Amino acid sequence: MGRRDEYRAELRALQPADWAPYLRTHSGLPGARANLELAWAVAEEASPGQLDRLLASDEEYLVLCATVGLGRLLADGSGEAAKRLRSYATDARWRVREGVVMGLQRLGDADLPRLLDLAASWARDPDPLIQRAAVAGICEPRFLKRAGAAARAIGICEYLTQQIAARPRGERNDATVRTLRQALGYCWSVAVAADPDTGLPRFRRLTASDDPDVAWIARENAKKTRLASLLLSPQPPRPTSWSWPPGFNIAD
Repeated sequence: MGRRDEYRAELRALQPADWAPYLRTHSGLPGARANLELAWAVAEEASPGQLDRLLASDEEYLVLCATVGLGRLLADGSGEAAKRLRSYATDARWRVREGVVMGLQRLGDADLPRLLDLAASWARDPDPLIQRAAVAGICEPRFLKRAGAAARAIGICEYLTQQIAARPRGERNDATVRTLRQALGYCWSVAVAADPDTGLPRFRRLTASDDPDVAWIARENAKKTRLASLLLSPQPPRPTSWSWPPGFNIAD
């Protein structure tokens, strides 16, 4: 039995009123890393009512656990869970936003096509934090092994990079835009490594950009081991300029 299964058994043995104290004790906080194994266990064991109580507490770790649980309700078919999860994607607390990503990934484990469609929808939202949740949610190696999934992820990476490039320079220092840029600084490498034939030509276009944020995204991804070796392979002539490829649809 793994630690996650042990947590699930321990949670089942508790009375509902004892959940919050138990989670506080085992949260790993304050500290560098929250206890994500416990959060996954909560997501599987909590009833909708228990998730509501955790969300109502407004305590960072308890809300993190509950947002992962909303992903389970979403996987079970709850449309309301999708709306609630989306609302927490813009939370000021970064751990809560990570809980949203984990919730999306809980959906992906159950129904990857639904996650891909939801991510494409969220990517079109004007809020950079919702866009960030979308791209971070799908750029997970275990999902991108499925046929066509990596190409969808590459499309969303490309679309969101273009969205940053289209923003006026004065907007780009906003913390939410920086958070999206940071996600794109690693998500490209995950998606391209899963489908180099599709991804490498598109990633290499970024290196021709004189846009400082696009160039930063390209440099950060090129540092990742999973992508660096692929970039050593023979490549076509360097593009003379960077532009959005015509006719590319993130829903493809």
